[in-house]
Amino acid sequence: MAHYRTLGSVPPKRHTQHRDETGRLYREELMGEEGFSSDSSLLYHVGVPSALVDARPWDLPDLSTRPNAPLVPRHLELHRLFEAHTWRETDAVRGRRLVLGNADVRLSYVVAGATSPLYRNATGDECVYVESGDGVVETVFGDLPVSQGDYVIVPRSTTHRWVPAGDEAPLRLYVIEASSHIAPPKRYLSRYGQLLEHAPYCERDLRGPTPPRVVQETDVEVYVKHRGDGPGGLSGTVHVVPEHPFDVVGWDGCLYPYAFNIDDFEPITGRVHQPPPVHQVFEGHNFVVCNFVPRKVDYHPLAIPVPYYHSNVDSDEIMFYVGGDYEARKGSGIGQGSVTMHPGGHSHGPQPEAIERSLGAESFDELAVMVDTFRPLELGEGALASDDGRYAWSWSGRGPGG
Repeated sequence: MAHYRTLGSVPPKRHTQHRDETGRLYREELMGEEGFSSDSSLLYHVGVPSALVDARPWDLPDLSTRPNAPLVPRHLELHRLFEAHTWRETDAVRGRRLVLGNADVRLSYVVAGATSPLYRNATGDECVYVESGDGVVETVFGDLPVSQGDYVIVPRSTTHRWVPAGDEAPLRLYVIEASSHIAPPKRYLSRYGQLLEHAPYCERDLRGPTPPRVVQETDVEVYVKHRGDGPGGLSGTVHVVPEHPFDVVGWDGCLYPYAFNIDDFEPITGRVHQPPPVHQVFEGHNFVVCNFVPRKVDYHPLAIPVPYYHSNVDSDEIMFYVGGDYEARKGSGIGQGSVTMHPGGHSHGPQPEAIERSLGAESFDELAVMVDTFRPLELGEGALASDDGRYAWSWSGRGPGG
């Protein structure tokens, strides 16, 4: 995200000596993307960021997948994946259950009440949507308080942990984990990276971390997900570092974690139904993230507010329903916490009765997060455990052989 910030203590000139009041030299670290040819930040550490004292394997959760065959749309009820009595012992890193995935992106879900271990994803950026709950994402850059409706963008290899706010309610998190970087769509940005006037949000809507802090601990574990020979080409390692990774006294640059709340997205509307790209909020390699928010709907006198039937021939379309009542899916069993999977190769659209019902509507009260991928998604164990088995037949009202 090319939006410069500086926090804490940094020297006037980069790559020059920076010392504390006793004369001890801080260690400068350059964290940069794309071979240091894209966004980067400089962090100033008390300790040595490369130091290790031990390492051992981390057995990742089940990341195996199987093809969506036979090819059918599916309704996944994610709230079925976690028992009500288990969330207090579940953390937001090790408790994730893989729902859908391919080589470009993995979609997981977790209901967490326990503090996660320190974690670093070395395979790509993460975009985590907070379905409900409150907490803090503590990072090497500083802390990000988060709550319902927040997207949290965590750059690749950022050491962080998730800390739920208390034991009254869990954090429900929908994790969009890329094998690339995640950023605002290029069409929203100037050639220098400023969000443009036609973008549905701007820099004022993005919340960066609080100033960094130095934590005094020794022999600290950091869980690292990285490329390897496990399912999906991934493996895990636990690094033991001699001093706590949160030892940064200051940093500056354009690469850092940030949060953006879905309520700050300004919907783009028109006289007739607008196509899905107007709802886009982020993008990664071979996928986009969109959100559908409460909005005024089409105002042409003959407008049909719900979507037309459509066949997105290059994409799988995944909708996560997080609030309101999604107009086009009424009558199909969809509720909050549902995910619909509409695979490429199958035309989809509103439930038949939803078309007439929407005529004359002035607004929709619906909230959903959509991920469109440009390679087919496969089913993770979370999808297999939460599939309702009925959704594919909801447009016809008849089951197989019926």
